[in-house]
Amino acid sequence: MIWAILALLGVPLWFCAIGISVLVFRNRKLRKRPGSVPARLRVDGKTRWHLGHGIWVHDVFAFRGSPAAWKERLGQVGSISAHPASGEEKKGLHRLGDDVIVASFELVPRGSLELAARAEHASLLLGPFAKVAAVPESGAVAGSQVAATT
Repeated sequence: MIWAILALLGVPLWFCAIGISVLVFRNRKLRKRPGSVPARLRVDGKTRWHLGHGIWVHDVFAFRGSPAAWKERLGQVGSISAHPASGEEKKGLHRLGDDVIVASFELVPRGSLELAARAEHASLLLGPFAKVAAVPESGAVAGSQVAATT
């Protein structure tokens, strides 16, 4: 939309094309970082899951929404509890497959986030709070609670 407005204002189309290309390639580069986990995010009190990628930096989880990457969220995590997704939760989690885990992040000083990812990405999703054998072969998270060790 903004590119159409710029074009109407007389900004050359090649300049608009370069701007769009930079956004697309920058987003692709960030998604391919080592340790990046594709996930869905649901903010405390909301019902909608947002698509994006997250990465751990010590005890801070950084999440960037896709595809336009306009919104970023940083949260210092105090504790995590994880469980396999229920049937009701799976309704809002399209294209994640059958084995989905949902992790509830308790943020410091207050607040919470819920993140959902494929079971194969459980160790990336749980980050520094993951235990050595957090995901058995069935895809469910062993021990429904993963305690904070910060």
